[in-house]
Amino acid sequence: MEFLAKLIIIFPCILIALSFHEYAHGKVAYALGDPTAKYQGRLSLNPLSHLDPIGSAVLLISSLMPGGFIFGWAKPVPINPYNFKNPRQDSLWVGLAGPFSNFALAALAGLLVKLNLISHNSVFFIFINYFVMINISLGVFNLIPVPPLDGSKILSGLLPYDLARKYQELEYRYGLLLPIILIFIFLSPIGDLIIRPLFYLLYNFFMGA
Repeated sequence: MEFLAKLIIIFPCILIALSFHEYAHGKVAYALGDPTAKYQGRLSLNPLSHLDPIGSAVLLISSLMPGGFIFGWAKPVPINPYNFKNPRQDSLWVGLAGPFSNFALAALAGLLVKLNLISHNSVFFIFINYFVMINISLGVFNLIPVPPLDGSKILSGLLPYDLARKYQELEYRYGLLLPIILIFIFLSPIGDLIIRPLFYLLYNFFMGA
């Protein structure tokens, strides 16, 4: 029963976090001149438009595991950088939009706790706690500079042109291996030394601990 109750709380948190993340990508891309996401029906907050079966399952399983870092991904929103006036710079902003949306959601939810608007003993507090954790985790995870995560788009926009092209080729050469690399990163000392401390820093900041 406890497992089922936890699942009922976590599942809508995942749907909201993933939907806003991908919607933010599409919305910023559209504002910068690329209507691809809109034409393909991805400029939407409907979770069914964005769920990736494997990424969503990983996110759900990691959310249910005690003491584990939460990570996962959604189906990437299609972006055509040739529609941008400044493809590299605009792609960087599109990449930032997803993680920023998750951090914004975490900040707004945590504000309810900081202002003492909800009781720490309520079911709603449990929902807010998981909501904040999942949004922070999704934001931090996507900032990792490994294709196809948002961090790779951000890094590509910051690198010199020649280096950026070589870096982008990684996705085409090693696409099938990249999910394994990402999991390895989380299980390696990198996860313990960098990723998890960043997660807890943001969690304490947003939740007012």
